[in-house]
Amino acid sequence: MFKITAAGLRRLAMSAVQKFEVLFVLGGPGAGKGTLCRLLSEKYGYVHLSAGDLLREERTKPGSEFGELIEIHIKNGSIVPVEITCTLLDHAMKISKAPKKRFLIDGFPRNEDNLTGWAKAMSDKVLLKGVLFCECSKEVCTQRCLNRGAKGSGRSDDNEETLIKRHEIYIKNTLPIIEHYEKQGLVYKFDSMKAPLEVLKDVEEFLPSIGW
Repeated sequence: MFKITAAGLRRLAMSAVQKFEVLFVLGGPGAGKGTLCRLLSEKYGYVHLSAGDLLREERTKPGSEFGELIEIHIKNGSIVPVEITCTLLDHAMKISKAPKKRFLIDGFPRNEDNLTGWAKAMSDKVLLKGVLFCECSKEVCTQRCLNRGAKGSGRSDDNEETLIKRHEIYIKNTLPIIEHYEKQGLVYKFDSMKAPLEVLKDVEEFLPSIGW
């Protein structure tokens, strides 16, 4: 008689559960990732998860075991350990009440460690539909961030000194991730130097091709 092991039952249960559908939204600091995600979320009900916002929220929680470490990385313009980011993203997706279970993850993965950590922790839980790449010049990105800081964004990294580090890290660590996904045919590029509603229109024309 054929017997199903406990491990086999777990695999069957996982296969029966609908996976979260994910689009990564990547680009330099100030490329318009957050604005694009907000517009798509408002119009289509997709859940916008900003890795940066989740980390900033976590660092302000009283008694957070990660708070001090997150603050150090944000002030230095460096990347928070992937285990922390994946834990926060996983929790946010699980508690979401959105019926479609479609998520826009903004600003992640940012380096090879993020990529490896995500694959290890989340590959069984999500279906990656692609990467929306917001292409924007360094000059425009920098000015947008400085303008945002001048208007009181509340972000400790919206200053010229930290932005230099963030751009350097983006070029060194994040562009290779985009190239990695591009080889898999998963990257979709958009000119994010356009006005936000124009970028939204470009993305809207693309989404049906991936079943969104």
